[in-house]
Amino acid sequence: MSTNSNSAGSKSYVTAILLSFFLGALGVDRFYLGYTGLGVVKLLTIGGLGVWALIDFILIILRKIPAANGSALV
Repeated sequence: MSTNSNSAGSKSYVTAILLSFFLGALGVDRFYLGYTGLGVVKLLTIGGLGVWALIDFILIILRKIPAANGSALV
């Protein structure tokens, strides 16, 4: 049985960047990556008044935030 890097649990790097840029203040990027709790907090604080949203955007670009299941973004 071969493994495929695009398995059902993998998340797209480009999708994560776009969600973070356009909807990061609402926590959509964290929901997409599987961090539901952080997504709710980010939503309630409006992305930490924009600061948290900007930091997450930079971290996603630098590939420092993996998916919640530990897999790298593909």
